[in-house]
Amino acid sequence: MAWLNEREFRAWIGYRRMRLLLDAEMGRDLLRSSGLSAPDYDVLSNLTDADGHRQRLTALAARMQWSKSRLSRHIGRMEERGLVVRREDRADGRATDVVLTEDGRRAIEAAAPDHVAWVRRHFVDLLTEEQLRVFGEVTEIVLANLPATEDGRLPDSV
Repeated sequence: MAWLNEREFRAWIGYRRMRLLLDAEMGRDLLRSSGLSAPDYDVLSNLTDADGHRQRLTALAARMQWSKSRLSRHIGRMEERGLVVRREDRADGRATDVVLTEDGRRAIEAAAPDHVAWVRRHFVDLLTEEQLRVFGEVTEIVLANLPATEDGRLPDSV
């Protein structure tokens, strides 16, 4: 086995620490500024992008890289707050869709400007155009070479 050299180790550990710290701080900022947790924001943003603002529970779980049971419990908590509802899937009555409510739409629309400003302040604006281009290419290469999810697809959004 070939151990990581100093440059490789620095890149790997730097990525891991950056991801951990960015995710933690982003989650704290979202909660403080909007009352939404990072998982709430992920669910709402995925539903905002989905056709008809609804998505099958199993597809949403795969996209978020969560187990169906974990997502189902989280959706239950979001339903209690009026952000989403569950509905019978229109194409398959045995399946369940998660649907964005009007309150959920208002919550994500209110949270999005501060969230985007946070992303700019702590990531985008710190990098040059060239660094952003290279970073985008790097993420695409790594994602294209990861194993697929249970349903055979890589998640296309987080």
